[in-house]
Amino acid sequence: MERLWSPWRSQYIDSIKDEDKSQGCVLCDAARKDENDKDCLVVEKGELTFTVLNLYPYNNGHMMIVPYRHTSDFASLSKDEKIEIMNKLQSAEQALKMIYSPEGFNIGLNLGRVSGAGLHEHIHFHIVPRWNGDTNFMPVLGEVKVISQDLITTKNKLVEAFSKLRKK
Repeated sequence: MERLWSPWRSQYIDSIKDEDKSQGCVLCDAARKDENDKDCLVVEKGELTFTVLNLYPYNNGHMMIVPYRHTSDFASLSKDEKIEIMNKLQSAEQALKMIYSPEGFNIGLNLGRVSGAGLHEHIHFHIVPRWNGDTNFMPVLGEVKVISQDLITTKNKLVEAFSKLRKK
């Protein structure tokens, strides 16, 4: 079996291992921000969840669906939270298809730090658009992940796409 090494991911995880707990939860902080703030990465707010761009994306458009309620326990999600999460993931998929025409998606969550969850104390679901050949030599040899669009431009495109989807 061949392996693809991703040292940039380990560096990110290591950088937050000893995070200052007095700073609170970055996802709870994001939920409280005004989504119209030009520096805010929140794309859409729902009744029980919000959709936010990943600050350390694997690809353009990498988003997370996050319940407002601070929990790390998957079993504690209410039926309504689970339904809204699935609906928001579907909307995110549609918005990404509208903007970027990806060839596939990775959708999922990491439960617990040992599973790779960088923000293990607040559950969140990832949706990552994928294209054939989107992994290249840059991360492996140069320890650099190339993201071809800045986050705010990506946010603006996604906000517009989500708006169009709501009008359908």
